[in-house]
Amino acid sequence: MRYTTLGDGDRAFDVSTLALGTMLHGTAVDEETSFAILDRYVAAGGTFLDTANNYSLWAGGHGRDSEDVLGRWLASRDARDEVRLATKLGAAQKDRSKPLSSTPPTNYQGLGADVIRREAQESLRHLGVEKIDLLYGHVDDLDTPLAETVGAFGKLQAEGVVGLTGISNVATWRVVEARAEAERQGVPGYSVVQENFSYIYPPPVPSRQDWANADLLDYAASTGVDGRPRLSVVAYSPVHQGAFARDDKPLYGGTDRPGNRARIAELRQVAHELGATPSQVALAWLLGGDWPVVPLIGPSSVAQLDELLDAAELDLSADVRERLDAA
Repeated sequence: MRYTTLGDGDRAFDVSTLALGTMLHGTAVDEETSFAILDRYVAAGGTFLDTANNYSLWAGGHGRDSEDVLGRWLASRDARDEVRLATKLGAAQKDRSKPLSSTPPTNYQGLGADVIRREAQESLRHLGVEKIDLLYGHVDDLDTPLAETVGAFGKLQAEGVVGLTGISNVATWRVVEARAEAERQGVPGYSVVQENFSYIYPPPVPSRQDWANADLLDYAASTGVDGRPRLSVVAYSPVHQGAFARDDKPLYGGTDRPGNRARIAELRQVAHELGATPSQVALAWLLGGDWPVVPLIGPSSVAQLDELLDAAELDLSADVRERLDAA
């Protein structure tokens, strides 16, 4: 396993370059299997665990199932010091009697100061820990002033219950504005952005803010120097839920287009030539790129995890990367 640094100064910490998503733990993935996946990940050198306060509400869970499973695993293995924990808030149901939706009315809790304080404390309780290493706003909240959101995150950091903060499903300009607001308030700004990002192109819909774009990646690459605190990008759905390797898995979210089909065909050909799997090559493509990207993998079995872990040590040659980029 290889490692990278999140954050700056005395708040910085290292994490493995493959993060483990636990979204389905406690629902679609039973607790015994979840524990086996977590055990194998840590044994392989993995240190970066990701969850949220609303997983997997849509799959019959109560919302914090994943946090609860992680809490029980941490306690049973006495593993708190071995890992870094990331969780998210703001996208759970505001009104539990109404459904969530990615389009208005979304029914999200939002990122008001009261929500941030309350939900962070609940995450601490469900995880059974005293500190959250990385706390994200799960979905950007355009109805709450950035000053309020940034100030609330900064207060939790000042109290020592949160290490770094981040934001997910957000426009690049909002990340820049939030970091500028943090500087004005004298509190730490967002250190991590988590977006949908993989080898295929996002849908050509300007209003979609949940996919990493060239502006975000270029901005992140420019950070980590004096006067510009480090910003890292975490990529969720980096293997597109298995669609790179399996024809029975759909290309979701408007990505089923001829250009993406051509890219996947090239990806599979390269994988065949390298004696690797398409998912491994897709992860290696992200890990070895010009921008700081941490893939967030979400295996539902130990066998799937073992396949993905091998990508951490797979280095693509310049000519292979050129082929993949050009497809």
